[in-house]
Amino acid sequence: MHHSVAGRQRLRRGDVILLRPGVWHGYEECRGLDMFNCCFSSQLLHRELAWTREDPLLGYLLWTGPYSLERRGVLTAHLDPFAFEECLVHLDALDELGRQPAARHRGDVIGRLSLFLSHLARAAAQTRGKAFDDAGGPIHPAVVQGMRLLETRLDHRWTLSELAEELHLAPGYLVRLFKSSVGLPPMAYLAQQRAETAAALLLGTGQSVSEIGQSVGWSDQNYFARRFKAHFGMSATAYRARFSSNAFRLAEHQ
Repeated sequence: MHHSVAGRQRLRRGDVILLRPGVWHGYEECRGLDMFNCCFSSQLLHRELAWTREDPLLGYLLWTGPYSLERRGVLTAHLDPFAFEECLVHLDALDELGRQPAARHRGDVIGRLSLFLSHLARAAAQTRGKAFDDAGGPIHPAVVQGMRLLETRLDHRWTLSELAEELHLAPGYLVRLFKSSVGLPPMAYLAQQRAETAAALLLGTGQSVSEIGQSVGWSDQNYFARRFKAHFGMSATAYRARFSSNAFRLAEHQ
């Protein structure tokens, strides 16, 4: 039984659960549970996998689906037996690559991960049916441009009016486009990106909490503390203490 903000779901062979960073979840009644955890950083999503944003299927899986229709960062799908076996091939290959020198096999890892995600994207589209038809098309070009503006200038003190002016759109229309394509209004998307980037910096750098807050646009330390805890359910200091021991090992395979 999987338990998350989206509720409880009894699992069966071939079920897939995709979670954006910061979404809490857990498992109950785990007797006989055998599963793969496939984790990768948000930096990878913004670098090597940035192209997925403009792909109808992968864009839905990784960018818009988890937040569209108020899913709160959780997307589920089910693999048919053939797709399930194909995914196992790529997951086993990724598991083996994880034991190899990361610098020499980075391209192999990205390739296998892309193939695996493509299978999941097709399954998600098939599982969701009309929901995918409603929310799974290519993201509006203005939204793509807006997302990139926000992501590349996280420390800027953005307002909705300024972003809309940059994109030559009316603020209300921009909000509707973002909510239709991404599932979040622009400023909520910005807050999500700031929180995820701050989390990566906490684990991947030696910067202080206050320095990280400033670098992502939350210069007021108290405000940063509130927003980070609202997203991850714990303080930035507790997050670093809890997860930093695994950060180096994961960074080798990002």
